[in-house]
Amino acid sequence: MAALTISMEDEKKVKALGFLSNKGTDNFSGRVITVNGVITAAQAKCIIEAAELYGNGNITFTTRLTVECQGIPYDKIEDFRSYIAREGLVTGGTGSKVRPVVSCKGTTCQYGLIDTFSLAKEIHEKFYNGYASVKLPHKLKIAVGGCPNNCVKPDLNDIGIIGQMTPCFDEDSCNGCKKCVVAENCPVNAATVVDGILKIDAAKCNNCGRCVRKCPFDAIPSGNQGYKVYIGGRWGKQVAHGIALHKIFATKEDAFATIEKAILFYREQGKTGERFAQTIERLSFSFVEAQIVSDEILARKKEILDAELLSTGGATC
Repeated sequence: MAALTISMEDEKKVKALGFLSNKGTDNFSGRVITVNGVITAAQAKCIIEAAELYGNGNITFTTRLTVECQGIPYDKIEDFRSYIAREGLVTGGTGSKVRPVVSCKGTTCQYGLIDTFSLAKEIHEKFYNGYASVKLPHKLKIAVGGCPNNCVKPDLNDIGIIGQMTPCFDEDSCNGCKKCVVAENCPVNAATVVDGILKIDAAKCNNCGRCVRKCPFDAIPSGNQGYKVYIGGRWGKQVAHGIALHKIFATKEDAFATIEKAILFYREQGKTGERFAQTIERLSFSFVEAQIVSDEILARKKEILDAELLSTGGATC
């Protein structure tokens, strides 16, 4: 095996740009950010060309929906970055900060309740780009799911958003059918006919929206769209399931404000090397939720962002 010539200092420098060392070599994998998991045909072509020109021609896809081009020599890194920039592509996605956003295909999926691609793109612009210089106690991952199917596992991310559709039940329109279409097709058995009237158990209902407009007598003619927010999920050395905030947020703006308050809280209250899940466990979910649903922390946004934060990296979990 040839001797490695890249210093630890140089390796660390390019890692901050999204280039990860290929084990046992002087080459790197360049991590290309896809924003929300969507790239155009022109961008895909550009990535392929860059992989052939500056790497070994191999392309891999990460679990965070980024694209990595392997085998890029250290002295070709800037050439690679310049080449993909012609299609508006950048590298990155490392460090103790907000990481690239993951989204399911809820925008085009038959079960999707929200426009996940658009929402993830906005989160990327506001919190991945907008908070790019904000150091956090450790990495913070955000996922956007279009429905309670949880395909993208929002509750295993530090912050997870799940689309919701709360059914609007009109009891006066219910005929109490012996064979109720709604009850028979409810995937979580939250809907049942009791004493000739449809009942929906709010404790069981996950607001998937599949019952909306299914009743031939319009007992559920519509539903209220919303956003469920989970905090404190983690997938890694130790697994932690995120816990949903008790409130379902009616607007995208409310959901965004909640994401921002969660990030600010984590920056202020988290300890270096501590994932958000550990911060919540240490301080209690009820305490953290109270801070996040209030607006008090936003009033101190500048103070929190301006505060010096020691972050050495290396998760303690």
